[in-house]
Amino acid sequence: MKSMKGCVSKIRVLKMSKIPLVRFSLNEVNCLIAAHSLNFLADVDEGMHIVVAGEYNDRNQFVVKKYSVIGKTKIMIEFEAMKKDLSVS
Repeated sequence: MKSMKGCVSKIRVLKMSKIPLVRFSLNEVNCLIAAHSLNFLADVDEGMHIVVAGEYNDRNQFVVKKYSVIGKTKIMIEFEAMKKDLSVS
């Protein structure tokens, strides 16, 4: 299994189904994620830095099996912002 680290861009949902298929770019490399794709959409936003592990397919797309966010996830950032707004009121 290969791993890559980089900045996420161009997040798109390619197929909505029981297990959505999500496409994104990581340092200009096309990546696909199906396993844990809903968690990925909740955790990752464009511009965030992540580490991914997986393999290349026949179309030279990196198929992600595992990922990890470097720093805070999107949902953590949103939760902290909401918490901050409530304490200001």
